[in-house]
Amino acid sequence: MIDSFLISQNWLIAINLNTVLGAIALLLPRKVLTTTGICHAWALGITVWGCLGWQGYLVILSYLIVGSGVTRIGKDIKEAKGIAEKRDGARGPENLWGSAATGAVCAIGQAIAPNPLWLLAYVASLSTKLADTTASEIGKAYGKSTFLITTLKPVPAGTEGAVSLEGTIAGIIGSLLIAAIGWAVGLLASPWDLLWCAIAAFIATNIESLIGATLQEKYDWLTNEIVNGINTTIGAAIAVLIVVLLQVFNFKLIYI
Repeated sequence: MIDSFLISQNWLIAINLNTVLGAIALLLPRKVLTTTGICHAWALGITVWGCLGWQGYLVILSYLIVGSGVTRIGKDIKEAKGIAEKRDGARGPENLWGSAATGAVCAIGQAIAPNPLWLLAYVASLSTKLADTTASEIGKAYGKSTFLITTLKPVPAGTEGAVSLEGTIAGIIGSLLIAAIGWAVGLLASPWDLLWCAIAAFIATNIESLIGATLQEKYDWLTNEIVNGINTTIGAAIAVLIVVLLQVFNFKLIYI
């Protein structure tokens, strides 16, 4: 009876909070999300809070705030190059779900069948997405030398599949930031999980660059949003795989 009451109360908080925040977001003169994006974020926010509580909500909110802020870094430089984000960086529903669909699935999975691996996957998916966003935006604005990941030949910043040292370093920092928030609020079981999230994000982000360099132009259905979904899924899966392998081989001194 008590557990049922707490669960119902959690969803009630989720609905009320996200309704208030959504209304405020609609009134802001400078929007992080488009109007439709705000409506979809309302549904996403309710799902995350309802399934994971304030801890999960804080992690995804941190991604949204930091990711949107990073998009605006070097805005003038990117606009001059013609590679700035559309709509002044405001995210639409396609951007929202491309970034957070994997995390939403993990949150629902945790609510249905609780397991620390769902929480790791949730944090790793958002850690991966911030790594991707940070690497891309910093690389486009401040990357001194940009190379195509498949050939390592110099290419213009903003080219699909392009990587840079500056962007790569920024991506690692971004992944660690989200992982650190996830650990601080108790979603991650061990401080070592920060490392697993960073490794998973690094691998997944480079796989995304490979997809961008080799497949994205060949298939119209392979949009940036679909690729983002693939990217976050790979990041979540790799982080979980690392922990599972450590447990299978009984590395108790490494993973506690």
